Amino acid sequence: MRILFLGDVVGRSGCLAVTENLPGLIKKKKIDFVIINGENAADQGVGITEKISIDLFNSGADAITTGNHVWDQKEALGYIDKENRLLRPENLINPSPGKGFEIFNTKNNFKIGVLNLMGNIFMKKCEDVFETAQKFTQKNNLKKNYDFLIVDFHGEITSEKMAMGHFFDGKATLVVGTHTHIPTNDARILENGTAYLTDAGMCGDYNSVIGMNKNNSLNKFLKKESTKHFPATGPATLSGVIVEADTENGLAKNIENFIYGGELKNSH
Repeated sequence: MRILFLGDVVGRSGCLAVTENLPGLIKKKKIDFVIINGENAADQGVGITEKISIDLFNSGADAITTGNHVWDQKEALGYIDKENRLLRPENLINPSPGKGFEIFNTKNNFKIGVLNLMGNIFMKKCEDVFETAQKFTQKNNLKKNYDFLIVDFHGEITSEKMAMGHFFDGKATLVVGTHTHIPTNDARILENGTAYLTDAGMCGDYNSVIGMNKNNSLNKFLKKESTKHFPATGPATLSGVIVEADTENGLAKNIENFIYGGELKNSH
């Protein structure tokens, strides 16, 4: 089983890179299941819309995760309740529309669980993420409730993400961080068989400041005249991770960073 996870899609440039390249990459890399974090996919660089979700699904995404910007486009509040492939963090303050966990049936008759979590440190207020993870693992088990489990941990700091990776070691196929928009170089398989990456990076224009127009961002740091952040519009790089999972035990056999096109080195 080969699973592709793509990091935060940023703005129109990121969406275009996904819709133009993902179908061919799925065939070339022999991908069985695709998860994309879409929380920055709207044209403004924050939130996601129904149309964008449909475009990503039509391009080959099987599930879309989100994070702290999930409600920045208000239409998502209604759309998420009727689209079970679009997830929001499981530990949002209740009651919240939608859900943070879903089990998907793959084309080759396996069940993949996708769990969306959000960190507590330097993020919007939400329920304790480790308590939420504990409750989840008390009710759900690898190879009992699903064949594979992918955890998107949307968080700001590396220590929180790494701790969550170790918490799920042996209980999940992949724990991958999102939110910082910078791909990390620590892809590995933990000692109990779970693939781990601190951050998948973004699908966006890297000639920027984490996907936003660099000149406007510099002006903000320099306390010069600036506007609200808006996405860079140059050619986007697709950033993420590919995991090859064992169909017998649901754990990882191999993990590799995935970087395609744009400003970053084209390794695929």
